[in-house]
Amino acid sequence: VVAPEDILSTQGADILRLWVVASNYEEDLRIGPEILKYQGDAYKRLRYTLRYLLGCLEGFSESERLPVEEMPELERWVLHRLWALDAQVRANIEDYDFHALFQALHNFCAVDLSAFYFDVRKDSLYCDPQAATRRRACRTVLDELFSCLTAWLAPILCFTAEEAWWCRGTGPEDSVHLRTFPEIPASWRDDALAEKWARLRELRRVITGAVELERAQKRIGSSLQSSVELYIDWDFEALLSGVDMAEIAITSGVTLIAGQGPDDAFRLEDVAGVAAVPLPAEGEKCQRCWRILPEVGQRAEAPDTCNRCADAVSSLGRAAQ
Repeated sequence: VVAPEDILSTQGADILRLWVVASNYEEDLRIGPEILKYQGDAYKRLRYTLRYLLGCLEGFSESERLPVEEMPELERWVLHRLWALDAQVRANIEDYDFHALFQALHNFCAVDLSAFYFDVRKDSLYCDPQAATRRRACRTVLDELFSCLTAWLAPILCFTAEEAWWCRGTGPEDSVHLRTFPEIPASWRDDALAEKWARLRELRRVITGAVELERAQKRIGSSLQSSVELYIDWDFEALLSGVDMAEIAITSGVTLIAGQGPDDAFRLEDVAGVAAVPLPAEGEKCQRCWRILPEVGQRAEAPDTCNRCADAVSSLGRAAQ
């Protein structure tokens, strides 16, 4: 027997509520220290997601909000995912399928956000000028994510969602539990964009896999110390037009090459016709964004930085004046 009072006193009510939601009631329910430890790890992922959003949204105002039609593709992909997840959340609740609801929310936070979107956009959040379109678009999407996640998690993680809502303190409602689920615009749906970014994420997996091998062999430290030759044995021009794979894969450079690539190139069995060869990045390290680029140090007003960071530093100086 596991007494609920023991869980409440050691791990908190939200862990117990999360166990209830995550349990598949079509099977025999199981509980014990290891199962509760797993739920505690899942809880940390959801809590850390809310904490990251709170940190990145500090100082956000409506004047910074960017219309959807002016956003980069990556932000519009996240909005599409919110549209799809909203439909699933409502369907799962209607069907009393709370186990699937928990899996969907947890995987969204762990895979789509933490392991991908947050990872890619942290560079823009930290290094782009404050008025940059990409940064404004990202912060606008983060605001939408916060609105949706606090509402969807409120019936499950009652205290955590309330704490996050109070911490930000910008909503019209005094409590997150006075809210209803946000209405997601149908215009956020973009199936073609979702398919495109699914393929781009496959390319990213090949690049990051190759870079991780280099890190395991201690030939590089950070992924930004690498520049990757990406060989693609199919017509990729339409897919990669206007896409910066170095930004997506968090390297200092990606060179696209048509062809099969050398025999010793890195490949994944489930990503056909793609191979990656990681090489040391050429140039100097920008002391602001840590990318290694040939252009670093060319701007006298911001030495030891790349051109983008030099522009950002200059914009901060003008804002201070």
